[in-house]
Amino acid sequence: MFTSKKKLLVQLKATSGKIKQETFDFNRIERFFLSSDKKDCHQIISDRTFNDLDMSEVFMFLDRTVSKVGQQLLYHGLRTIPHNNKRVERFEKIIQNLKQNPEIHDDILLELSSLNKKDAYNISALFLEKHIQKPRWFWIIPVLSLLSVSSVLISIFYPKVLVFLILLLAINFGFHYWNKINIYQYSSSIPQLLRLNQAAKKIATFKGLKDEHPGISESVGAINSIGIQMSLFKLEVKLQSEIGQAVEYLIELIKALFLIEPLILYNVLKELDSKRTQIQQVFEYVGEIDAAMSINFLRNDLPYFCFPTIVTNKKRISAEEIYHPLIYEFISNTIDLNEKSALLTGSNMSGKTTFIRTIGINTLTALTMNTCFARSFSTPILKIHSAIRISDDLLNEKSYYFEEVLAIKSLLEESSTGFDNLFLLDEMFKGTNTVERIASGKAVLTYLNKGNNIVFVATHDLELAELLKNSFALFHFTEVVRDGTILFDYKLKPGNLSNTNAIRILEINGYPADIIEDATKIANRIYKNKIGKGH
Repeated sequence: MFTSKKKLLVQLKATSGKIKQETFDFNRIERFFLSSDKKDCHQIISDRTFNDLDMSEVFMFLDRTVSKVGQQLLYHGLRTIPHNNKRVERFEKIIQNLKQNPEIHDDILLELSSLNKKDAYNISALFLEKHIQKPRWFWIIPVLSLLSVSSVLISIFYPKVLVFLILLLAINFGFHYWNKINIYQYSSSIPQLLRLNQAAKKIATFKGLKDEHPGISESVGAINSIGIQMSLFKLEVKLQSEIGQAVEYLIELIKALFLIEPLILYNVLKELDSKRTQIQQVFEYVGEIDAAMSINFLRNDLPYFCFPTIVTNKKRISAEEIYHPLIYEFISNTIDLNEKSALLTGSNMSGKTTFIRTIGINTLTALTMNTCFARSFSTPILKIHSAIRISDDLLNEKSYYFEEVLAIKSLLEESSTGFDNLFLLDEMFKGTNTVERIASGKAVLTYLNKGNNIVFVATHDLELAELLKNSFALFHFTEVVRDGTILFDYKLKPGNLSNTNAIRILEINGYPADIIEDATKIANRIYKNKIGKGH
């Protein structure tokens, strides 16, 4: 036993803190997030914003948890911005304790590893979801069970009663196998709850970790009080995998005769229903320790990171050498917005949208994990909303433009809720003509920019930048065409884009000379007209 534990620890230490190579089952990972009570959250990150920021891929990079419980809690944390900094303070307190007591690190890894099976994803259902209800006719189950016990005892003295017992067994078998589907429904979650409770009980004995959740010992004790009955579910799983068929048949016969399973199942469910608060406390206790360890592992694996500075009652975002966590050979950028929003111009693939996502990701991790991918990062407490990745809804016969209209309308509604917001937009109203696109874009962005709201928007429309230059700080990304090759430096530069290479890129890609000449003449004429009208 000692050798196997030692071998497991070697494996855990070799993989802990590294990017996971496993498949991420988000349907199970998000189960706790979807069912949990979120009334204490400042914001629940919408599916649209989560997808726009590629947060599923970001989560796969951030996640260094050992247990499935910790993984679910970390995901929940990334999808919810809290009302206050208590969650962050708990994470930092755990991380600090682990640094001060490195001797407990290995023991924690071993305890968490017992919750690394996929069945552990189902624990949250025991305190968040409705349990199977006892049918009205269930009174007959204890009656039949009592009859079976009485018949066995009487048959010792009156063997003829065995005939009645066989008939009774046939009836009980029907109820026994009716209940099997209910047993299987809990055969994964309840054994995992037992493991969770054992892990919490052990972790609470480690130096400094009992105080993270006051009352954790009482909650562990409450679950322990029904541990013997819950062991039936653990035994069910064990019997299916470890014993011979003959013994299994004998045990099934005994359980069916006395209707042990339905009696215990509904009694356990009743107890679990009354102890939802304690189960959740144990779940969150273990999950938060794992999530905090994951954050610490992540920080140690980054080229550099910073703790965010949270500013109050200000319209300001400031970032020094900020980078996107998923880009290996990243190019960092620096920006300082004070009482203004940001409008970015530049060609496709020059870095506009990636930079907007970088700001969104860092703001989210700042407010949820107290960790930023930058040398320094300052932000107010903001609600984060986006309209970046929009597509046609063919099933509902909605055009691209109509989808844009609906997405941006939701941002307009959020801007008037009284909260400070971060709005992230890319190429507004692409589904309509140039004049109306610029006019609508200017009006919408001016509206979104009210109060302490901060807007980051990318556009190809240089005219839009000119219209908004008094209320938006202008930035641009550029590319260089050299020796027939397009080169991007991905560096954020101040001001509006002054020259473009769109026609030059057509030329180096072999477009006919007539097209290039014609396009150049038309472009020059349009630019001259705009300059003339401007003067």
